[in-house]
Amino acid sequence: MVIGGGLSGLIAARELVKQGKTVTLLEAKSTIGGRMVNQKVAGGGVIDLGGQWGGKTHYRLEALSEELKLKRYPSYYEGKGVFIWNGKSYTTDLFNDFWRSIGFSNPDDIDLPEKEKEAALQLWNELFEISKSISVEQPWTSPNAQVLDATPVSQWLLERNAAPLAQWMFGWICRGNGAQVFEPYESSMLHLAWSMAVAPPNETAEDWLFYKGAGEVAKIIANELGSRIILNAPVFKIDQDSSGLTVIYGDCKTVRAKTAVVAIPPPLRLNIQFNPPLPPRFVQLMRRTPMPSKWKVLAVYPTAFWRDQGYCAAGSGNLDVLEQTADACPPEGNPGIIASFVSGNKIGGFSQLSHQEQRALVLKDLAAYWGPQAKEPIELVIVRWTEDAWIGGGYGVTRSTGAWTAFGSGWQDDHGKVFWAGTEQSTRWPGYFEGAIEAGLAAVKRLNAVLA
Repeated sequence: MVIGGGLSGLIAARELVKQGKTVTLLEAKSTIGGRMVNQKVAGGGVIDLGGQWGGKTHYRLEALSEELKLKRYPSYYEGKGVFIWNGKSYTTDLFNDFWRSIGFSNPDDIDLPEKEKEAALQLWNELFEISKSISVEQPWTSPNAQVLDATPVSQWLLERNAAPLAQWMFGWICRGNGAQVFEPYESSMLHLAWSMAVAPPNETAEDWLFYKGAGEVAKIIANELGSRIILNAPVFKIDQDSSGLTVIYGDCKTVRAKTAVVAIPPPLRLNIQFNPPLPPRFVQLMRRTPMPSKWKVLAVYPTAFWRDQGYCAAGSGNLDVLEQTADACPPEGNPGIIASFVSGNKIGGFSQLSHQEQRALVLKDLAAYWGPQAKEPIELVIVRWTEDAWIGGGYGVTRSTGAWTAFGSGWQDDHGKVFWAGTEQSTRWPGYFEGAIEAGLAAVKRLNAVLA
């Protein structure tokens, strides 16, 4: 039995089928794939509504793409980028040394006081040094873990008299890194350092894309599984006994199984009634693991006009809505596609506006990065993941301050014959497709150990 039809659940089900086991996959939604969903857009292009990139060290995802015969192409990083600070735009070289960069940019191209840049980069590197000491599987055992976990990122910066540039850089990585999404005052230095350790930004997580979109992966695996998948089947109770478990789903339908892989977002686990109940410490940890506030923005243009102007669409800065942008085009740049995000508490005010007002603010920021042509897309897609009841938010793992050291020791503990999966469960690239694959395979391995 597998519960949850995102990539991690699909991988777990596929692996179990390969091993000759009988599998049923229950998915609450009417569609498969979770946030691994693609769609066609104007101009003959394809966009991914959720994740889309593969990274240099995403070896499992790379191997899966080859097995499924899905072609890939490198991300476009030729040309200049843009950094915007307090309304002023700087054309910059992209800086390969992540720990010496400001946003995506070479600090030498940004006309700000040298002392402020150096102070910000010094704190940036202090974070990097802390991340080297973090245990990815047991972060609460890391050096100085109690103090780090009791210290919100914002407090850590305040204690070091961080100037606005440093505060923005840390906010940018907290809200924008694939392993987590939170405001600096919402989580601890331990969690931020852990996220750097499990998903190192310097390993280029956005290195390549799929020609047909990443969503093709979910479609192909779903076709392989065929009638084993049951849609519109939310699970609301799991009863365990000595011989296995009974899963109650949908309109009080039941299915028996020896074991279950549960591959749904951590907070949604609490929507299922377990008998016997989940351990109290595990429940407390799930309550301190909210889904991130993240929306995706995709702007489609007839061509990648920025490339003709010598840019690569890598932008970052302290704008009102969009803190970063990226080129998401096919290799020929036709159509042109820019990907961006609305992250963290920006969504709070943004979500209260009409869709027309949201569109106007997004286009305003896109034009600030890439000029007036960016204000005229042939299609603009805003994916409001926080409004999806069965997903609840964006990618990544958020942990409240103090959660790791108080309740984290049980985060990898399964529950009897229930085995946890989902990208958030991974100790390598959580929040990414790579982490989803790792977690799905790891759950099957633990399941087999119990059945043996």
